[in-house]
Amino acid sequence: MAFACIYIPDFLVQSVVRAEPQLRDRALALLSGKPPLWSVLAATPAAMEAGIQLGMTKSQAAEFSAVEIRHRAEPREKAARAALLDVAWSVSPRVEDTAADTMVLDLEGLASLFGSQETIVQELARRVSAIGLVPRIAIADNIEVAILAARGFPGTTVIPEGEECRRLSSLPVDVLATQTEVLEILERWGLDTLGALAALPVLQVSERLGQEGVRLHELARGARQRSLLLAQPSSRFAEEMELDDAVEELEPLSFLLGRLLDQLCARLETRALAVRAIHVCFELQPSFEKDFQSLREDSRKKAAIKRYTKVLSLPVPLRKSKTLLKLLRLQLQADPPPAPIQKIILIADSAIPRIAQNGLFVPCAPDPEKLELTIARLAKLVGDGNVGSPEMLDTHRAENFRMTRFYALRERTKSQGKTDASSKTGAPLAGFRVLRPALPVMVELREEQPVRVRLQGLRGEIVAASGPWRGSGDWWQEDAWHQDEWDVAIAFAADRRGNEQNKKSPPEHSVYRIYFDAMRQGWFARGIYD
Repeated sequence: MAFACIYIPDFLVQSVVRAEPQLRDRALALLSGKPPLWSVLAATPAAMEAGIQLGMTKSQAAEFSAVEIRHRAEPREKAARAALLDVAWSVSPRVEDTAADTMVLDLEGLASLFGSQETIVQELARRVSAIGLVPRIAIADNIEVAILAARGFPGTTVIPEGEECRRLSSLPVDVLATQTEVLEILERWGLDTLGALAALPVLQVSERLGQEGVRLHELARGARQRSLLLAQPSSRFAEEMELDDAVEELEPLSFLLGRLLDQLCARLETRALAVRAIHVCFELQPSFEKDFQSLREDSRKKAAIKRYTKVLSLPVPLRKSKTLLKLLRLQLQADPPPAPIQKIILIADSAIPRIAQNGLFVPCAPDPEKLELTIARLAKLVGDGNVGSPEMLDTHRAENFRMTRFYALRERTKSQGKTDASSKTGAPLAGFRVLRPALPVMVELREEQPVRVRLQGLRGEIVAASGPWRGSGDWWQEDAWHQDEWDVAIAFAADRRGNEQNKKSPPEHSVYRIYFDAMRQGWFARGIYD
């Protein structure tokens, strides 16, 4: 049985660099604490060489112009830890969340999938690098040995069985996870490596350091055994970014959203998942204006944070960050936030990626990603309620429908064994073209039957009529309706004056549906049969 350990050195710094890749090759120092007591918590080696020291105040660190100063961002650390867990779960289902910067994987049974241990360690390094972190990875037959090797050796390391004590002997005692006081005692004893600690008699170490000394002695010899504490996978993917300066324009906001979407999609790719919906939450900059009621409130009471939320629902699961960014941009252009943005939170609902297999003799349907982008652009031009698929409502009122999201249906094939009604009977299907709004019609009745009509300046004789079909409803509401419908075949006569006024005239013989509206006391044409 073998275990792999992924360790991220300078995790606090790398979590910031992951969110701001332009800082990767620059000297960086992180501040922690509350104003004005800010102090340097962590720094890159380049910053340490420039003169930065841990514990420096913000004013002292600001004197080094070549060093970038950032504040510690706990949301970024949380997101980096979740991304590291996603990478671990993409390789092994048995993962231990040892610490924010340390993950342990059980590699049992993975040789048939990935190959040798050297191949596994290289694959882990590649996947961790894809999420923007620089790891140290070690593989050993013992969990604690793998952890110590990952913390002590740079790059990737594979320790064969039986060589644990020899390989760990050169590591400094600083790799041991213990109290600072114990490390100071070991330093006073002159112990600077694990090999020197392992060479001491365990009984004498126990007398001076107690059970903690026995534990450290076992760790130094690579003899301590334990089992994994398994972590449970999460289906929630979130990325946050708190801004130093509020953003109001769409272009800089799109740049930040694109960076967060890249990180989300990289995490989803490691778990072989896609995005079903994205919840966008903006924390807005507080306004300086206060109403009279707020002035009377207790000044010690913290004001509520104003939020602006958007939900981007997708017809099919997607994983392309550029497409998602375009859809978000179109939504924000149509309905922008009312105030500058101080913090961005993206939460993705995951789903299994769509699997499509096209037939050899079936025309390819439109790409769902391009189709969704086109629909979003149309919705921006004409409004959300004017684009989609019509859905009939549960009512007898004519033309009562609502617009729903459009889904592209796949073409039916002969192999499905389904045919429509026209193919069974051989009769063509009639279509009905609705006139919106309904056109007013002048109707002449004879014995309560329509015999002549005048529509759009044309006179016509009704050669056949079917009806009436009476319908009414919603009498308890203000928009009650009461109509008598007729299907009529009309033979139009030529009318010069009518044709001059209406260049688009109906054909000489047409079948219309007309109705009498008892509420408005008038006749109207609802549509024409094709």
